[in-house]
Amino acid sequence: MYIVTEFLLVTLKVLWAFVMAGFKWLVRPKEKSVAGQVCVITGAGSGLGRLFAKEFARRGAVLVLWDIDKHSNEETAEMVRQIQQEMTSAVSKDGSVGGVQEVSAVRPQVYTYVCDVAKRESVYSTAEKVQREVGHIDLLINNAGVVSGHHLLECPDELIERTMMVNCHAHFWTTKAFLPKMLEMNHGHIVTVASSLGLFTTAGVEDYCASKFGAIGFHESLSHELKAAEKDGIKMTLVCPFLVDTGMFKGCRIRKEIAPLLPPLKPEYCVKQAVRAILTDQPMICTPRLMYMVTFMKTILPFEAIVCMYRFLGADKCMYPFLAHRKEAMNNNEMKPGR
Repeated sequence: MYIVTEFLLVTLKVLWAFVMAGFKWLVRPKEKSVAGQVCVITGAGSGLGRLFAKEFARRGAVLVLWDIDKHSNEETAEMVRQIQQEMTSAVSKDGSVGGVQEVSAVRPQVYTYVCDVAKRESVYSTAEKVQREVGHIDLLINNAGVVSGHHLLECPDELIERTMMVNCHAHFWTTKAFLPKMLEMNHGHIVTVASSLGLFTTAGVEDYCASKFGAIGFHESLSHELKAAEKDGIKMTLVCPFLVDTGMFKGCRIRKEIAPLLPPLKPEYCVKQAVRAILTDQPMICTPRLMYMVTFMKTILPFEAIVCMYRFLGADKCMYPFLAHRKEAMNNNEMKPGR
């Protein structure tokens, strides 16, 4: 009898979860403040990482920027400092906002660290340095990512290993470095920047898809672990965008008649949506929303039906032009392998 009662109670909770989810779609939740909070961003030297840094700078966060490229990371830091100076000037000129306290509130600092997240020793040593020089962190944005750009049988083993280490294994090392303090304080936010290719796949990018599937699996398991430990003060957000126009997959295209309906995402739009999800403690954000439907259909359709749909959309070989472009560029020494 007890299990029946408990089952009915669980059913009501599930239905209530649907109601609350629908309500949040209709009524925009209030965004939390991150002013003065310490935010670590991996892969901050370019692409989405740089845009995340700029967005959180506008919200008054203390930025801790990690990247393997010191020069590009410093460029991002300079952009952040410019934003901070503009914010400080704006507050200084507005006497109604006024006072020294308000000015200091929008004058966070920015720290830069060179770190190869593929190497756990580098991650652990850099994290220790951050905790010593900056203090405990409040937000961890695991954003760093690479793509090899080779068909499986043409891809050197070391590039496959690097893709897995940067896109997946690094999440383990950064989380292990910063989670203990979050658990102690029951406060923090961990963001996994994955991809729609971690929810469904296409041909030619086996290593990339595997790495993103792994990152999503890690994120979801950790989310359940935190719930089981009743650490509700630590939030988790999974970011799964469609193809983003950062140049990472240059040349990728679907069927030309369909392409106008599913254009590559503007990086600024992608990051703004992700930041909104983070600041409202949204567990997962897929951009565009059509990706939710695609993921659902994958779970209910037979594999052959999925293949038919892929061929109709031109998604079955959408990466082939990118792979060809990547191969040609590497032959012409226009880019470094794995970056």
